[in-house]
Amino acid sequence: MYILSQRHHFPVPPGVIWDFIQDPANLDDITPPDLRFTIVSEVPAIMYDGLIIEYRLQVPVFGKQSWVTEIKHIRPGQSFVDEQRLGPYRFWYHYHEVRPEEGGAAMLDRVHYRLPGGPLGSLLHQLIVRRTLARIFEFRRQRLATLFGAGDLLCVPPC
Repeated sequence: MYILSQRHHFPVPPGVIWDFIQDPANLDDITPPDLRFTIVSEVPAIMYDGLIIEYRLQVPVFGKQSWVTEIKHIRPGQSFVDEQRLGPYRFWYHYHEVRPEEGGAAMLDRVHYRLPGGPLGSLLHQLIVRRTLARIFEFRRQRLATLFGAGDLLCVPPC
């Protein structure tokens, strides 16, 4: 099992960040363009527990992939989880949290994931997946910083 964890500070109230991330359509705006990310299913303007979202994206080495996630454990204004139901990972559990902090809000992302393929999956993680995920999360941080200011990286594993 691998863990990717980051915590960022934004100089805006937590509600501003929450209002953005609770709209599933905004995921497209914070995903690198080269992944050709597309939401296939209809999505509401505000997520809810049990929401199933289907995406398509271009995964390096593996090509075009379908990915289905379920939104779970929503604590409005604070946190939620997206959990893979179908997709490129053997296991994917992504916890998102927004919390107030002096001068603005902290946003925490923590992903627990496992690749298929046993030893081959471990090798692919070392060669490609780890760096790809780090690049995606850095793109998100930069995009959110453009929208909301700062985006200082406060922590990397373990946060």
